[in-house]
Amino acid sequence: MKKLFASCLVFLLLTGCGQSGSKNVSGEIHVYTRDASSGTREAFEKGIDFEQNLTKEAIEVTSNDDMAAKVGADINGIGYTSLSTDFEKNKVVPVIYQGVEASTKTVLDGSYQLQRPFKFVTRASGDYESEDKQALIKAFLDFLQNSTEGMAIVAKNGGEVDTTKGVAWSQLAINHPITTKDNQAITIVTCGSTSVEKTLKAALEAFSPMAGNFKIIMNQNGSSDAYKRVLGNEKDGANRADIGFASREFKEEEDVTKAMMSGTYCIDAVVAIVNKDNTAYQQFTQQQLYAIFTGQINQWEEVK
Repeated sequence: MKKLFASCLVFLLLTGCGQSGSKNVSGEIHVYTRDASSGTREAFEKGIDFEQNLTKEAIEVTSNDDMAAKVGADINGIGYTSLSTDFEKNKVVPVIYQGVEASTKTVLDGSYQLQRPFKFVTRASGDYESEDKQALIKAFLDFLQNSTEGMAIVAKNGGEVDTTKGVAWSQLAINHPITTKDNQAITIVTCGSTSVEKTLKAALEAFSPMAGNFKIIMNQNGSSDAYKRVLGNEKDGANRADIGFASREFKEEEDVTKAMMSGTYCIDAVVAIVNKDNTAYQQFTQQQLYAIFTGQINQWEEVK
């Protein structure tokens, strides 16, 4: 029996146990990236420090959900997405970065470094179809940013917020008499980042019955749409919107000072992702991700 045990032990030591002993993925690394207008892409490239140096072999995808689906179908794939992504559904896993796992705690305390803000900007004060619509948008953004209920919804749907700072909506609602009216004739139109869609949709759908059952149109096509459709050159055209959302800081040329309201409603982490069956490569350093996404290395065996 002792000899059998000793033989088994030697075998395990030689062959390895689990992911530490063998590599279950080999060959070419398939790099996936978001489109150029994506706030997720901008945050990831800035965080890893490879702006303008993305490998020409990268496969471009249209949204965070598309990214997760593509990597989830490709065991040799690697990409990046928002922490609010449904990883299990898409058969991907978020990797540990610089020894830190992305979580509410590590994002809020700053120890997880790949993070970005979810920003909003509105049309200018007075630039709405009606005073009621303007008042309703003020009420929604107060609910989204400051209420206990709104912050809890954002947190439940993947946004990182300090819910201890929330105020009960019953207190805030006193400042928004518009919410006691029948608002079924009003439609709030949003645009911008696709990354905010999950938190935003949940918050709007929860708030509508609390504020006269207003209608909702969400048209999220990328962070670059946020400014131009509420304050920029598309604000009075067919693509006009009431609130624009960006999953990045607004740029210097996107002057939000004329907006009725602008700000940050939560923080999001950007995470590198791999296929769930790629159990051998689920921790990366900044240097490793830089080498992969710039094409300095293109084989899994080269990841050291």
